[in-house]
Amino acid sequence: MNNTEDRRLGDVSAAVPRAQSMHGRDFVAIADCGREQLDAIFDLTRKLKSNEIPPWDQRRLLEGKTLAMIFEKPSLRTRVSFEVGIAQLGGHAINLSPADIQLGKRETIADGARTLERMVDIIMARTFAHSTIAELAEAARIPVINGLSDLEHPCQALADYYTMLEHKGDAKGLKIAFLGDGNNVSQSLMLLAARMGTHFTLACPEGYEPVPEITELARNWAAESGAEISITHDPIQAVKDADVVETDVWASMGMESEAAEREKVFQPFQVNSELMRHAKPDAIFEHCLPAHRGQEVTDEVIDSPQSVVFDEAENRLHVQKAVMVTVAG
Repeated sequence: MNNTEDRRLGDVSAAVPRAQSMHGRDFVAIADCGREQLDAIFDLTRKLKSNEIPPWDQRRLLEGKTLAMIFEKPSLRTRVSFEVGIAQLGGHAINLSPADIQLGKRETIADGARTLERMVDIIMARTFAHSTIAELAEAARIPVINGLSDLEHPCQALADYYTMLEHKGDAKGLKIAFLGDGNNVSQSLMLLAARMGTHFTLACPEGYEPVPEITELARNWAAESGAEISITHDPIQAVKDADVVETDVWASMGMESEAAEREKVFQPFQVNSELMRHAKPDAIFEHCLPAHRGQEVTDEVIDSPQSVVFDEAENRLHVQKAVMVTVAG
């Protein structure tokens, strides 16, 4: 390598915000990051998306590294964003479907993790049970990233929050209203908002609240950051003065048998133009996609100027690139 290349790589390294305590570590839950690490990830996301770090230098950040992608659930955004992301960083991805790997069936999850750590540099897993990702992370000596589990969806929460930062600037003191289930997305977003000082209200039917331990943790963090965390069963009260209104599907993958019942129970929580009128006039609408139009959200909202759902989808690519560089660069 010549001296010019040496200097350029040095410049690239200096441009990357370093959350040193995250290097070599897992990102399986929002609790894996403190405020400093989250700020560093968002700063790096901005530099990658804006090409402040140019594309030819981005290709040096994870040059020659391999990402193993484990999918127990089908995916559009998660697979494409991680596969394109690692390629833009100079590495490459291997897709492992249930037919290929069958963790916990053909061999133990721990044995699979110990095998992968000898051949790849990062593992990303999209699973049904959070315990699968937790066991992968426990066994593997390389970073494991949660691409989705039944408990949390931290990469999605990062994309949602970063999209809000793009459209609203400093998000401290703003209000996010989430309409629907106390599911993996809402739980990760609630924790992230609490950590960052952003108010968060979840409106859900009775019996569909978040895991109590996650709500308690969020409220503990909120006491330090100045955020307010609230759970309500009144959708109008939830969106009052909201800067961001977000929703998700009423029945996630694996809940197909509950879909008909959930559609009845969640109908009052549909995000439509009437509900959006109770939010701030400049409120934005977010949805992690895929959307079931006519159920949790109407066409008039998701296709409106307030909707930023495709910015949000694109930002999965940029925040996940930042996460991969942070843990493995």
